[in-house]
Amino acid sequence: MKAAEVRKRAFAMPLTNPAFPPGPYRFVDREFLIVTYRTDPAALAEVVPEPLKIGEPLVKYEFIRMADSTGFGDYTESGQVIPVSFQGQEGSYVHAMYLDDEAPIAGGRELWGFPKNLASPSLAVEKDTLLGVLKYGSVPVAVATMGYKHRTLDTAPIKTALTAPNFLLKIVPHVDGSARICELVRYFCEDVTVKGAWTGPAALELFHHALAPVARLPVLEVLSGVHIVSNLTLGLGTVVHDYLS
Repeated sequence: MKAAEVRKRAFAMPLTNPAFPPGPYRFVDREFLIVTYRTDPAALAEVVPEPLKIGEPLVKYEFIRMADSTGFGDYTESGQVIPVSFQGQEGSYVHAMYLDDEAPIAGGRELWGFPKNLASPSLAVEKDTLLGVLKYGSVPVAVATMGYKHRTLDTAPIKTALTAPNFLLKIVPHVDGSARICELVRYFCEDVTVKGAWTGPAALELFHHALAPVARLPVLEVLSGVHIVSNLTLGLGTVVHDYLS
C-alpha cells in the first residue's frame, strides 16, 4: 500500500477494517434515566480538570438506552456527568462511561475522547419501576430506580439541557507512553427532538469497585429523577484547551 493511500484511508483503527464508520451519528428513540444527586465537593474537585469550574457539588448519574444508532447499532451505556462552566458558559463534563459495545467504545475514545470502558449496563421497565443497573463483570456497581412516568415534564427545558455544551478530556498517548494529545474538547448534541419526558420518585445506590470507581463520587442526597425519550445527532467536537501547548 502506497503512503498516499494510507493517508487517504486513515480514518480510524485498524486501517483496513475500522472499528466504526464515519459519521454523522444519529440516534433514534434514545432513552435516558438521569438521577441527579449531591456529592462531596472535595471528591468532585479531585476529578474535574481546570479550566472547567464547578458550581454546586452535583452529579448526574445516567443510564442511556440506544436501540437505533447510526454505525454503532444497539447498545446501552451508563456513567457520571458533572455540571460545570467554561469561560462563563454552563455545560457538563463527562467523567465516566461504561458500555457494552465495541464500536461506540472505540469511536467515542478515538474521535471525541469519551472516557468509555467495557461493562454491562441495562435500562428496562420492571412492572411500575424504571430500573438501571450497571455491572462490571458479575458485580453490580450502580443501581438506579424511578417510578415509571409518574408526572409528565415540559420538554422545552429538557431540550435546552440536551443542547447545552458538553466537555471531555481527550488523551492519546505517544508510542513512548507519554501524552501526545491532552485536550479539553467541547461537543454538542444537534437536531434534538424530545419525544417525551417524565419524573417520579428516584433512588440511586453506588457500590465500590476497584476498576469501576463510580462510588468515589458518593451519593449524599438524591435530588431528582428524569426519564427522557429523544432523537438526536451526536455532533463532532472542537478543541477548547490544549494542556500540552
